[in-house]
Amino acid sequence: MRTTIADSKDYRGTVHKLSRDIISDWLGQLQAATKTDTKSAYLMVSGNCVEILRCFDILPTFPEINALQLAIRKNSLPYIIKAEEIGYASDNCAYVKADIGYTLDGGIGEDGTIPKPDLIVCNFVGCNVYIKWFEHCAEIMDVPLVMLDIPFLREDEPSKEDTQYVITQLKELIAKCEDLTGKKFDMDRLREHLAYSARAEQGWAKAKNLCKARPAPYDAYFDAINMMGPINALRGTKEAADFFDAAVEQYEHIVEQGLGVVDDERFRIVVEGPPPYPYYRNFRGLFEAWGAVAVQSTYSTVGGTWENGFCHDPERPLESIAEQMIIHNLCNRSMIERYKQIHQYITDWHADALVIHSVKSCRLFSAGQGDMREHFIRDLGIPTLMVESDLEDPRYYAEAQLKNRIDAFFEALTYKRLRSTAAAEAAAAAATQGD
Repeated sequence: MRTTIADSKDYRGTVHKLSRDIISDWLGQLQAATKTDTKSAYLMVSGNCVEILRCFDILPTFPEINALQLAIRKNSLPYIIKAEEIGYASDNCAYVKADIGYTLDGGIGEDGTIPKPDLIVCNFVGCNVYIKWFEHCAEIMDVPLVMLDIPFLREDEPSKEDTQYVITQLKELIAKCEDLTGKKFDMDRLREHLAYSARAEQGWAKAKNLCKARPAPYDAYFDAINMMGPINALRGTKEAADFFDAAVEQYEHIVEQGLGVVDDERFRIVVEGPPPYPYYRNFRGLFEAWGAVAVQSTYSTVGGTWENGFCHDPERPLESIAEQMIIHNLCNRSMIERYKQIHQYITDWHADALVIHSVKSCRLFSAGQGDMREHFIRDLGIPTLMVESDLEDPRYYAEAQLKNRIDAFFEALTYKRLRSTAAAEAAAAAATQGD
């Protein structure tokens, strides 16, 4: 039996360990900041301007990453229930409810694990739930709120007016940071952080493109989480740039060895939608049992669609930050653009099928996914599976039902492949007899 990455544990070992170490360091900084006067600020992941905060030594904190950590540790449900008890609806975003419940339970501030922010920056990109979430955080903790109004992408490229509109708001944020910290803005320092961002983004693109190899060196849905932490939470730092240099080197080595994520890579899939974090490993196992490996995913691009070639430009600092916020992230684009992105992934990464994980409490992702499924099946002829649970709330995860749907889908793909192979062999035999 040939050696695989699953045997050597490299794909879950080296890169996972690097990611775990630097994210643990960042979480340690957050914990330490609860006892000091270190300035911190809330941000959302998608289309953020974290490099500006780093110029002022403001520690970025991401409530959605906090919620994710609660879910993956299976600690989210008590906080979700606590939020529902004070009036949050059952169909509200479970990220919001977990974070709000955690905040109300004392998780934020001197006695918690996350520092109370000095500033809340709502960089509204695509999801209007974030506006109310961050407004509630500002009200609960009595913290000033800065709202960045990012125009929705209406054409292939943002207009000059839209870009300038965002730049003007970035300058207002810079002024707010100057008032908060007493430090003068340094454009050269911003360029330095953007250079680190660009290096990390280039590494991300290289790593993602390596999954075009057959077999893929890692799972671009489940293992991509190991890269999402550094690119989202630590972008703009040397640590993130160094991480991606090391990750690319490791994945290139795996490709050179011809190793795969599973014993036998039977199906290559593209996945749409976030994973169910409370049952992350279980959900992964349902696909690995069929030798199914994700070679691309849309969820991994919520922070930025770096694999399409965009990088922050130190020579155009505010302009490139504005462009990233408007266009180069998943959440500020139309459903038609998401269709194009998925179709590109299926074509360029040589995928056999699309899997849609519809998240019950996330309207941004789940709205329109039924139509998406029909489009890919009927219009493009691409086998598509749609399953539903939740990214945060364990009450909506029914593994037996998910397993039945997933097994039936891959059984059908297997049968279709066998019929296709048999037909090809019959055609070849007929041609030989004709000769």
